Amino acid sequence: MKIILASNSPRRKELLERIGYEYTVKPTEIDESTSIIDPELMVKDLSYKKAMAVVELEKGKLESDDCVVLGSDTVVSIDGCILGKPIDEEDAFEMLKRLSGKSHIVCTGVSLIPLWDIKKAVTFSETAKVYFCKLTDDEIWKYIMSREPMDKAGGYGIQGLASKFIEKIEGDYYTIMGLPVCRTYKELKKLAE
Repeated sequence: MKIILASNSPRRKELLERIGYEYTVKPTEIDESTSIIDPELMVKDLSYKKAMAVVELEKGKLESDDCVVLGSDTVVSIDGCILGKPIDEEDAFEMLKRLSGKSHIVCTGVSLIPLWDIKKAVTFSETAKVYFCKLTDDEIWKYIMSREPMDKAGGYGIQGLASKFIEKIEGDYYTIMGLPVCRTYKELKKLAE
């Protein structure tokens, strides 16, 4: 079974490679604005929209129907407020200042749409809790100057330079990276049966 990844995320590519799946990348642009405020419902909805955009775009063009389109979306939520990707450096600073010394949740939604029968599509979400140490303004600005926070939900990447800010996590590390590997693998196995 081949995967069509509806994302340009280097982290998701890396995680799919780790679990041994062949994949092609076909990201599409979707309107990510939403009125959904529940993080789990939001990431499920956005992951499905991303996957379906690829299905619609590629309908009839694909050589093989042994493909599954994988869409995924990740958000950070703290005190009932969802933090997406920062729009600029000031936004990144505000996000990281808000996370400093507190815990927050990271929620990743995944949609798997088999091209041989899109009615068998599966959408799920996984949530993890992340505890940040207390950060000084100087630490935050040094991190922002690395440019790492600028394309990541909540303004940080747990697998990169921000790893030094993480006191502990509860839940799946890979959910925080942007793809809950074990759950994704289990769901792909079910689709292949």
